This record gives sequence, C-alpha cells and structure tokens, in this order.
Amino acid sequence: MKIITILTIAVAANIDNLGISMAYGLRANRIPIRYNLIISLISMACAFASILIGSFLSGIFSISTSNMIGGILLIGLGLWTIVKAANPPKECVRTMDYINWKEAIVLGFILAFNCLSIGFSAGVTGVEPFSTSLAIGVCSFISIMIGFRIGEKIGSSKLGQQAERLGGLLLIVIGLNEIFI
Repeated sequence: MKIITILTIAVAANIDNLGISMAYGLRANRIPIRYNLIISLISMACAFASILIGSFLSGIFSISTSNMIGGILLIGLGLWTIVKAANPPKECVRTMDYINWKEAIVLGFILAFNCLSIGFSAGVTGVEPFSTSLAIGVCSFISIMIGFRIGEKIGSSKLGQQAERLGGLLLIVIGLNEIFI
C-alpha cells in the first residue's frame, strides 16, 4: 500500500509540471532533456527537504494529528489548484524557441513550490523520504516530457484544459485518504 501512496504523491506533485509543460508545448517552446533533468533534480531535492521537515514535525504530533494536518494541507492545496485552474492563461503564441539553463533553474524552483507543500504534508503523514522524493523526481521528468508532447498534440482541447483541475481533485482525494484511512 505504501508504494501506491508514494506513486500517488509523486503524480500529484507533478500535475503542475504536466500543465506547465503542456503550455510550453502549445507555444512549441522545447525543453531539452538536460534542462528537464535540472528541473526534476530541483523538484526532487526540494521534496526531500520538505519531507524531512514534515517527518521531524510528525515526531512532535500524534499520528492522527499528523495525518489530519497533512490531509488538510493536501486538501487545501487541491482546492487552491482547482481555483487557480478556473482562471486559465490567455492563448499562447507558438514561438519554436528552446528554453535555456537559467530558465530551467527558475522553472525548476517554481515547480518545486508544489513539491514543497506536498512533500511537507507527506512527511507529516510518515512517508519514506528518499523513495518518495526519488519518485517525485522521476515523475517530474516524465510529466514534463509527456506534457510537452500533449501540448503539441491536443492544443487547447477540453482534456488539456481540465488537466490541472484533475490534479487538484487527486490532491483532495489523497488528503481525505490521509484523514479518514
């Protein structure tokens, strides 16, 4: 059951990566593999640190309180993601540019903010830090590759517009699971 929790957290932590890389795909801004790797390593490092902090704080709280705090944080993040998705960005212009290493680092830290809150919540609920952050890093890499391809293919279809909302819903389900199970 822990592997399912870890994989679910990894997928949920990278829904923003999928959405943002889809936006890059819509504009035909390429994200080379080496820069995708930089973004993924930043997400993994930030997730690891936040899981350790959450784990430390879980020693202060009881397991049920830790699960409640982690669950509430995940539900709040899920609701915020859904609300944020209600205001989609303006239509993108296709540019056929590549991002550079500086943009990759900035994008990595922007995307890592999502990993921070999810990682903290996961740490509070007691998930294993290394395997969870590794899964987050791998899912980051994969979601950016897939997101770019989807952005190129589906453009602004209904499915593409709903990806972020579905990610928010997934976070809410994980949060409810942590509180009630």
